[in-house]
Amino acid sequence: MASNEPMAADADVSGGSCDLGIGGMTCASCVARVERALRRVPGVVEASVNLATESARVRWQADPTVAAELPARLQRAVRDAGYEPRPIDDGRNEDDAAERALARERGWVIAGVVLSLPLVWPMLGLAVGEHWMLPPLWQFLLATPVQFVLGARFYRAGWHALRSGSGNMELLVALGTTAAWGMSVWLWWRAAPGEMPHLYFEASAVVITLVRLGKWLEARAKRRTTAAIRALQSLRPDEAHLLPDGVRRETMVDVPVAELLPGDRVLVRAGERIPADGVIERGRTQVDESMLTGEPLPVAKGEGDTVTGGSLNGDGAIEVRVTAAAAQSVLQRIISLVQDAQAAKAPVQRLVDRVAAVFVPVVVVIALVTAVLWWGVGGATFETAVLHAVAVLVIACPCALGLATPAAIMAGTGAAARHGILVKDAEALELAQRVRTVAFDKTGTLTVGQPRLVALVPAPGVDEAAALRTAAALQAGSSHPLAKAVLAAAGSAALPTATDVQAVPGRGMRGVVEGVPIALGSPAWMAELGCVWQGPASPDGWDAAIAAQQAAGATLAVLAAALGEAWRPLALLAFADEPKPGAAAAIDALRARGLAVVMISGDQRAAAEAMARRLGLRPEAGEVQAEVLPGDKAAAVRALRERGGLVAMVGDGINDAPALAAADVGIAMGSGTDVAMHAAGITLLRGDPALVPAALDISARTVRKIRQNLFWAFVYNVAGIPLAALGVLDPVFAGAAMAASSVSVVTNALWLSRWRPPALAAAASTS
Repeated sequence: MASNEPMAADADVSGGSCDLGIGGMTCASCVARVERALRRVPGVVEASVNLATESARVRWQADPTVAAELPARLQRAVRDAGYEPRPIDDGRNEDDAAERALARERGWVIAGVVLSLPLVWPMLGLAVGEHWMLPPLWQFLLATPVQFVLGARFYRAGWHALRSGSGNMELLVALGTTAAWGMSVWLWWRAAPGEMPHLYFEASAVVITLVRLGKWLEARAKRRTTAAIRALQSLRPDEAHLLPDGVRRETMVDVPVAELLPGDRVLVRAGERIPADGVIERGRTQVDESMLTGEPLPVAKGEGDTVTGGSLNGDGAIEVRVTAAAAQSVLQRIISLVQDAQAAKAPVQRLVDRVAAVFVPVVVVIALVTAVLWWGVGGATFETAVLHAVAVLVIACPCALGLATPAAIMAGTGAAARHGILVKDAEALELAQRVRTVAFDKTGTLTVGQPRLVALVPAPGVDEAAALRTAAALQAGSSHPLAKAVLAAAGSAALPTATDVQAVPGRGMRGVVEGVPIALGSPAWMAELGCVWQGPASPDGWDAAIAAQQAAGATLAVLAAALGEAWRPLALLAFADEPKPGAAAAIDALRARGLAVVMISGDQRAAAEAMARRLGLRPEAGEVQAEVLPGDKAAAVRALRERGGLVAMVGDGINDAPALAAADVGIAMGSGTDVAMHAAGITLLRGDPALVPAALDISARTVRKIRQNLFWAFVYNVAGIPLAALGVLDPVFAGAAMAASSVSVVTNALWLSRWRPPALAAAASTS
């Protein structure tokens, strides 16, 4: 998107959602005011503002006449509320703008320090018995630029807050420092000629300088919380080497990556980043996908293998056929997921929003009561009463309160993304740490998901090779893992033609091969069809073969043909899969966290239990649910929830999507389908079960940081306001404490940036 466009929409103008950048917000009260302004725009149904990302997520449902004006109305609402609508672009222009803004703020801070130091220096002299106080005129000349130039932003924002009938941090700072500056001018004016009155210019100047110093440090810290997004955005190369197509282009040309279309062919040289998702058509190489998946080792790629835009090509030049435009690429979906999570508002934030709505008006009342009590009841001078009221106004600024939750969420989701864990929304992050049961799908989640046909036992009188070709013909068009195993076993053999092929969900497939109705599916389905293959009437040797394969944990299927009204068994097929490396360790790690672990599988019970034992699961303890049809997995998840506690479901296939959606927290393997990823709250970019306990770990750590931040934010205000009202804190110390509160909250959140998955951390500590 061009940088002069202030919004980025992810839906058409008749309804949907969009992101809007907002400049000038400083505290939780600002967030509340912008949200109210956006929600008053006709057609807007929800608006969520994030202080840490300085952005708003707006959802609307409008008729075309209203929707056409909606972008302009949203920008006008933000501006009328006293803030600056900003562009949401691809992150690069925004990154440059943020650097320039930081440099400008640093310049203002330096100017404030230079002007304030001469005012503070005499105070230091008093501590050693020296009287270095500057003349009132000099104090006035030094403090006034700080008050009305460096402090201009506080007046502007405070005025807009008053006009909208609310309050914010700037209003408190403006009121407090203006009171100190104005009182100093009044005392100077009423002093006798030659008299040296005690003035408070240093209080107003130092408070403004400290607040701006705190905002600069806070902005620097917030930049670090968005490092994950910037790192992902930096993976996108600017240009691609577009190869000739023999029609429009006769030579290779360099074009912007944004112009690539599905079907284009691009050359990727050694050491370059792959510009778009695609399939290798020529060449072999090693691809580094670590920034996308967290997998540290390069992956070998050859002709026919898929590659992901943003990954780093190794030592070989390759030609890639583009399969997705930049806006639909895997990298863009990952960036969008991380941005959505960082822009989302956690449920715990609702409490903060309710507090912020009334916080500033209450503080103003407390400050007024403080001044009245000190002056009218406590017998203090007017100047002393005003100073105590100023201290209340300054220390009460709710900056830390507004940053406590979003800063932790940004740092936590960013750290998770660096290790291949994408959190879809803040609610999933908050719920994951409360999970008590983790349910796994078996195939492709706990197992490799690439079963092999390990045995084919033909019925008496049936040719084994013919039975294999018949089974392969029936499954020639299927993408099911078992179908792929049959086709791999058939190899390059010529297959008969299959017609009227249809899949029977959770059971198998049926069709007509060479004029004969054929079915291939689970033994339970064959029993429903009346196909007898066991017991006294079973073909010789089948009972023993079935028992042997089930004991080995194989998944069984029966090939049958319809002869007249009866189904006759043709062959028994046995498939075997292997546990994923690390699956057993992941289950042990979950148990160590005190969680219950269950495997839900559609396989026959004997096969499912045999694989479960290899994974370290205990079927006798109810940790295996077998013969569960795809449509029943969601019901199985709900039943687990009724047994107690929140349930996380881990899966990778289309048939897992209902269960992922039914779980309190859905965790999708990124190596699976897009449907599963969309249904899940958390996506693991590589199919490693060890990332499941890691996802729960970063969730728990993030929520812990949120609680710590909220605790300290409330402590600063709850403890600081009474101390200021009682006269323990003067305005300068109150300003320093307020600035320190914001910086400490963001710095505390940044500790999450050092997080590593427990397995990696343990490996590093033992190496």
